Order: sequence, then C-alpha cells, then structure tokens
Amino acid sequence: MAHSHTAAADDGELHFYVADEHGHAEGGTMLGFWLYLMSDCLIFAILFATYGVLGRNYAAGPSGADLFDLKLVAVNTSMLLFSSITYGFAMLEMEKGDQRMTQRWLAVTGAFGLCFIGLELYEFAHLIHEGATPQRSAFLSSFFTLVGTHGVHVTFGLIWLVTLMVQVHQRGLIPANRRRLMCLSMFWHFLDVIWIGVFTFVYLMGSLK
Repeated sequence: MAHSHTAAADDGELHFYVADEHGHAEGGTMLGFWLYLMSDCLIFAILFATYGVLGRNYAAGPSGADLFDLKLVAVNTSMLLFSSITYGFAMLEMEKGDQRMTQRWLAVTGAFGLCFIGLELYEFAHLIHEGATPQRSAFLSSFFTLVGTHGVHVTFGLIWLVTLMVQVHQRGLIPANRRRLMCLSMFWHFLDVIWIGVFTFVYLMGSLK
C-alpha cells in the first residue's frame, strides 16, 4: 500500500490501480513457461505409457480397429494442424506490428480449434452411443483419458486465445501482450506435437487388426 501511495503522490490523488503494468523479466517468464510445458510433457508421457500398457486389454469388447473412423480423425487432425499454421501467420503479423491482421489470424486459429473440439466431441458421443464407454474396458478407459486430456488442453487454449484477443483489442500489441501471445504460441504448437503422437500411436496403430 505504501508503494502505491508513493506512486500516486505526484499528482496529489489517490489511485487504486496503476495504469501501466509492472515490468516483467521476459527471460524469467519464458523460462517459467518452458518449465510448465515440461511438466505437461510428463503428464502426457504417463498417459501414453498407460495407454501402451492397457491399449490391448479389450475385455472381450471392441478394439480400435472396430471403432475408429480414420477419415474423421484425419479431418480433425488437419483442423489442428491448420490452426498451428494460422497461429504462425498471427505471430508474423505481430512482429510487423499489424494489430488488425494479428487479430484476424487469431480468429481463424480459434475457428479451427473450435472445429477440432467439435469433431472430437462428436466422436466421443458416437462411441458412447455405440456402447464403447470408458467403463467398457481398460483400452477404452485409457483412450478416453488420453484423448480427453488433450481435448481439455485445447479447450483451455481457446479460452486463453479469446482472452488475449480481448486484451490486444483493448491495449494493442504492447510488450506484455506480445509476451503472452508468444507463450500461447508455444503452448499451441506443443498441443500439435502431442496430437501427432496421439494420431500415430492411438489411431493409426490401433486401427491395425
């Protein structure tokens, strides 16, 4: 409170907020975010290992070859990959200082992300309708956990994306917003890499008889 009062003493008025953001050490922020991504890598490594152990335990139920629609999954994969490309375009426009085009590419990225989540929810609903619920077998339990965890990450990424779009609209491409967009870029591309592993390890290999 003493610091805030001193900062406001110059104009003789009491302020309950500071108009300018406090300075941040960019290197420290990026290091912290890399540490977070590494912890997320451990989470997904555990989920992949669990699926590797349980992925053939069908309990006399359906296997991936019986359930997976590779055409649908391929379309869904393309949605996420395209979103990664469009986010890259947004970052290029950010480097140019073009706020309007940055926002447009972020909106396109969000649209692709929403399509990805929508198709994934459709797939889950279809599987459950067919009786392939998480309780049916260890294979389905590990499948829903791994793919669902990735989907939750994408959902939070979309919420983060919308939040940043609002902040950029309100305050422009200030250094703090650039740093936040860079962190989200790392997170979004990380989810792409994880999904490539899911597509290959779960869907492609699971579809083999």
